[in-house]
Amino acid sequence: MKALNRPVTLALAGALLAAPLAWSSAALAEEPEQVRFSVPAWPGVTVKTALAAQLLDALGYQTRQQELGSTITYEALTQRELDAFLAAWLPAQQSMFDATMEKGLIVDLGNNVEGARLGFAVPSYVYDAGVTSAEDLADEEIAEKLGRTVYSIEVGSGMSDTLNEAVENDTYGLGDWDLSETSTPGMLSAVDAAINREEWIVFAGWTPHWMNIEYDVEYLTDTQDMWGPDGGRSDVRTLVTSDFAEAAPNATRLLDRLSFTADDQSAMIRGFSYEEREPEAVALDWIRANPGKVQAFLEGVTTRDGEPGWPAVQQVLEVPDA
Repeated sequence: MKALNRPVTLALAGALLAAPLAWSSAALAEEPEQVRFSVPAWPGVTVKTALAAQLLDALGYQTRQQELGSTITYEALTQRELDAFLAAWLPAQQSMFDATMEKGLIVDLGNNVEGARLGFAVPSYVYDAGVTSAEDLADEEIAEKLGRTVYSIEVGSGMSDTLNEAVENDTYGLGDWDLSETSTPGMLSAVDAAINREEWIVFAGWTPHWMNIEYDVEYLTDTQDMWGPDGGRSDVRTLVTSDFAEAAPNATRLLDRLSFTADDQSAMIRGFSYEEREPEAVALDWIRANPGKVQAFLEGVTTRDGEPGWPAVQQVLEVPDA
């Protein structure tokens, strides 16, 4: 796709999304055919992007997905090397998000997951033993039982940055704690082993994720908003470049309407990451099982050549009536 060189303001992009759909078939045919997604190696965004891609493909677009980390993704968006990103997790990525937004080259389409959260998680038996708040981690006896170790995901992630800052600032008495930073599978392997032995463990958890289905865990109260405002409640934003919002208002409208509950996405993640099914198969099953939600996504959206979007998706993806 040849990127447009004309600048576009956020106000203009918003107007494009809000404008009545009165485009002609010829005008729609001029929309860029290709939609380029960044897909970090996180199961939730992998399935969610596969779902978006299947809908766009059914509407006559061609999608490309690249596995990129969040830091590279923000840079690629500013360089117009990508079109869309469905995993701007805030406030964990706040500094990258703010710096990119200041350049005026991306459009924030809003939250696509309701009920997302980050925080310290413990097995329910640890919670029932009285460890219910992050403040409890400063207790010497509790710290010893937890091995003065927080298990987390890879270095360089937003969660890793938050934890390292907490250790540096001695937040919740973590100044002399160790961080075991591996990967999501590595961290959850440690969690699984600890739960099987009913050992005490604290780790960096989040929802949506299959860990909340497979493990009986609880989140600690975050009295100091270490994980962000409102006890670690998070937004997962959809971003597109301003060029893409201007050039492809129809595709942008679909991406703008995509929204899932945390339970929806946790189930998708379970199918892909835990059951090890292909993300496209998991996404297609969700589409077919939720025709009403899919029809709502497609409200006011057409195929790339201007035909009604919902019937086209129904036919191509064999979706039942809502």
